[in-house]
Amino acid sequence: MKQGIRYRDFLKDVFLLSVTCFGGPQAHIAHFQNVLVQKRNYITEEELIELNALCQVVPGPSSTQTLSLIGYKLGGARLAYLTLLIWLLPSVAIMTVAGILINSFAVKHASLEFTRFIQPMAVGFVAYAAYSISLKTVTTRRGAVIMILAGVATYFSKSPVVFPLILLVAGLITALNYKAHPRQEKQKIDVSWANFFLWGGVLVFAALLGAATKSIPEFLPVRLFENFYRNGSLIFGGGQVLTPMLYTEFVQYAPKQYLSSEEFLSGYAFVQGLPGPVFSFSSYIGALAMRDYGIVGQMIGAIMSAAGIFLPGTFLIFFLIRIWDSLKKFRPIRASLEGINAASAGLVAAAAVLLFQPLVTDPSVSLVTNIGFVAGTFLLTAFTKIPGWAVILIGLAGGLIL
Repeated sequence: MKQGIRYRDFLKDVFLLSVTCFGGPQAHIAHFQNVLVQKRNYITEEELIELNALCQVVPGPSSTQTLSLIGYKLGGARLAYLTLLIWLLPSVAIMTVAGILINSFAVKHASLEFTRFIQPMAVGFVAYAAYSISLKTVTTRRGAVIMILAGVATYFSKSPVVFPLILLVAGLITALNYKAHPRQEKQKIDVSWANFFLWGGVLVFAALLGAATKSIPEFLPVRLFENFYRNGSLIFGGGQVLTPMLYTEFVQYAPKQYLSSEEFLSGYAFVQGLPGPVFSFSSYIGALAMRDYGIVGQMIGAIMSAAGIFLPGTFLIFFLIRIWDSLKKFRPIRASLEGINAASAGLVAAAAVLLFQPLVTDPSVSLVTNIGFVAGTFLLTAFTKIPGWAVILIGLAGGLIL
């Protein structure tokens, strides 16, 4: 532990951040800078920037990984895992309850009309995510072409297999342009493989166990863990990029279809108004996927899904932190990020289109009204400082009044 810092004090600050960090990963970093750097002086601003940059090149939730790495630097693996647990617990618990309540409404045939404006608002959030990601990551004509092609491929594919292929191909394309990046003096890489083998071992074991129990309904939590662990191993760019993958796999993909489009959109919009990681959306999906197994079953599904989505990025970032100073000297590694980021923007843009399509034929709300709420949410998010939770409350209030 860093001299003069106690576990309890740091973890208390982490908990306070978990219930006050609204606004997504970019806003999270600003909160970390304010609390952990300026107020508490746990790390320097330069260290925070370096850690966050590292997390951009690893699959998983970037702000969650950044906070976990701060814990790792201060107190090793034990404090890092405690940091991860405390950070995600509030939002995961709330989204689990949300999944249980949504199912309870459906079972009792209660009206969900008060959520009807939340669905187009969710599309507005996704559209803004595509816009903001593209502004930051697509800076060349090559990147723009990759973004468009990735979006088209995502739109026309109904299989979750396409996403890792898109990211891999995009990264390889721009890696070929490595000569455009300046040379840096390379260092000998002394690799500690433990966390990498842990990540890969869990991935393979979960895949084999999931395949072996495919026809056994009681092993659905195992398959949920595998599904989310696989997705968590492939997602670059944070929770916004997670959306198209989850929508394709759990709403559109015929063998599963655990959620309706309405349930998916309601949950996605709701998580935008919560503090903490957007990846906690996984617990909502896990709870609804286990709706046939009662409340205890839904809680198990939520826990397994959350564990699946958060663990791979954690294992990988603990592996990479030990070799990052040497690895970032290689030009192909730096060059590949352009393609990966551009493809991620295309995935999110396609998600906005896919999520909007069910609203075109929605009998409860006119198309003009849906377009208005999509556009209004986009504009409020892009050009005002109104927080996400306040925008969601506006939509709920409108649904209740009308």
